[in-house]
Amino acid sequence: MKDITHKRHVAKTITWRAIGTADTIILSWIISGNPFTGLKIGFAETITKMFLYYLHERAWFKIRIKNSKKRHLIKTITWRIVGTLDTIVLSWIISGNSFTGLKIGFAELLTKMVLYYLHERAWYKSDYGLQERNSKN
Repeated sequence: MKDITHKRHVAKTITWRAIGTADTIILSWIISGNPFTGLKIGFAETITKMFLYYLHERAWFKIRIKNSKKRHLIKTITWRIVGTLDTIVLSWIISGNSFTGLKIGFAELLTKMVLYYLHERAWYKSDYGLQERNSKN
């Protein structure tokens, strides 16, 4: 058995945020037609989503689902709900247009679910931030 360290959760938070932010900036730029709007939304999300993602990781650390594919799918869906709501609200505030916020939020719904699932599968195969559990024999 191996224990999962905080170091692993922090590393997962950083790698996911880099992927997620790039996706948000590109989608926001395309939908709003303004590269600066895309950058503003992307950078605002960097702060809010790193905090939300870390909390999500810690919560899922306590949830025990043995089947890794089922676990990753459910975890993907719950994170996407949190992430999409955050994107819609930030996009609405930054763009000043509720419809733009909704379009950006729902556009990234599909891209982020695919990217997040692939991110989870890659981390599942990684030993980074895992340590051998001490046996008490």
